Amino acid sequence: MTIHEKAMAKEPTFRESVDLMFNRAVALMDLPPGLEEKIRVCNATYTVRFGVRLRGQITTFTGYRSVHSDHMEPVKGGIRFATGVNQDEVEALAALMTYKCALVEAPFGGSKGGLCLDPREYDEAEMELITRRFAYELAKRDMINPAQNVPAPDMGTGEREMAWIADQYARMNTTDINAKACVTGKPLNSGGISGRVEATGRGVQYALKEFFRHPEDVKKAGMSGTLEGKRIVVQGLGNVGYHAAKFLHEEDGAVIVGIIERDGGLWADEGLNIDAVHDWIMRHGGVAGFPEGTHIDQGALLFEDECDILIPAAIEGVINLTNADKIKAKLIIEAANGPVTYGADEILRKKGVVIIPDMYANAGGVTVSYFEWVKNLSHIRFGRMQRRQEEARHQLVVDELDRIVAAVPGNMSLSPGFKDKYLRGADELELVRSGLDDTMRIAYQSMREVWHERPEVEDLRVAAYLVAIDRVAASYRAKGL
Repeated sequence: MTIHEKAMAKEPTFRESVDLMFNRAVALMDLPPGLEEKIRVCNATYTVRFGVRLRGQITTFTGYRSVHSDHMEPVKGGIRFATGVNQDEVEALAALMTYKCALVEAPFGGSKGGLCLDPREYDEAEMELITRRFAYELAKRDMINPAQNVPAPDMGTGEREMAWIADQYARMNTTDINAKACVTGKPLNSGGISGRVEATGRGVQYALKEFFRHPEDVKKAGMSGTLEGKRIVVQGLGNVGYHAAKFLHEEDGAVIVGIIERDGGLWADEGLNIDAVHDWIMRHGGVAGFPEGTHIDQGALLFEDECDILIPAAIEGVINLTNADKIKAKLIIEAANGPVTYGADEILRKKGVVIIPDMYANAGGVTVSYFEWVKNLSHIRFGRMQRRQEEARHQLVVDELDRIVAAVPGNMSLSPGFKDKYLRGADELELVRSGLDDTMRIAYQSMREVWHERPEVEDLRVAAYLVAIDRVAASYRAKGL
């Protein structure tokens, strides 16, 4: 057995990692054993096996929808399409959704779904048949329902699949006026909301910006200053990784020095052109052959290179017992679900690496999904009622400023561009970004308060679990449990 195999043999599974991290947190709480168990266990998992006629024969697919906690309803969580989907993974992800929603105060319980297949093996027409049948199997058992269970995109799915699911539900529930709210992450023309596609990546950016607003926290990570000039390695340049890297570079001045993909990695000390790399991956399926930077065949080795911030943004378990002690990043922000295993988390904490945990860091998606769900239930886009009234009130202020400036001798004038910026009322995208920014700031502050005020809390992950579990427990107590 190789060293790698021996290390992985000791590694807990993703599901076990989530439970172990939960146990670390509840050991610091005073919960009745019964309530602790009720919060920890998964309420129910539905397994479905269905057939679809493809290419002249029937192909059978296996899918799952798990409900971890219904302390609030509807329950919320993505649907992923991947070959590795299994019941343990789906239940672990559903548990994380429970804690994530509680942490960011989205009024949902936790759920998750998955379908075991490789989307790359099927064309668009075949994917539509498969997705619609999966949606049918779930919806007829109320595992998709705007009042009970609301899916969203995840790995291997996106706006296209969500539009198919929403339409399938509407066909089955022709008189449900709120049918569009049965799923989030839809295209704009199908009841979606501006800013949803970028939401998880944008949330990662906002999480880092909030972290860097607190010099004491930055110092704990062995850094100083702002995001400007910080060297970042991103693993996975999919939807989340791409948007996080793009915003951090373009808006905050960070330098993306490394990108890790399935077919290798790219490194450039001066920084990589994120849009160019992303376009190349979309056209060629990987980073191999990209004309800039240095290509590394074993992309995972870039986890161990010198950088300030490491952003794992693809799948779980990529930082584990085999590489944790070699990681040189000062700060890790978990843009993916469960990218750092329980064993690796212990090693990194002892090394002094600060980890911004997944249940907070990638909560941008569910936050904006919440906004989309509210939009669908209210049947009106954000900003429609107040935008012009806001502009009219601002016009009064500008007119008065113009009058005052004109009355003062000399060449006084308002700053160039001030009028245009001040007069423009917020549209839906600006309101969504504002709501997401506010959510990420408040959630971080709730974690930070526990992290700094309780000496026994050594890290942000335990702080996040403590905040989330306490809120779930309060919901159950309010129900009389």
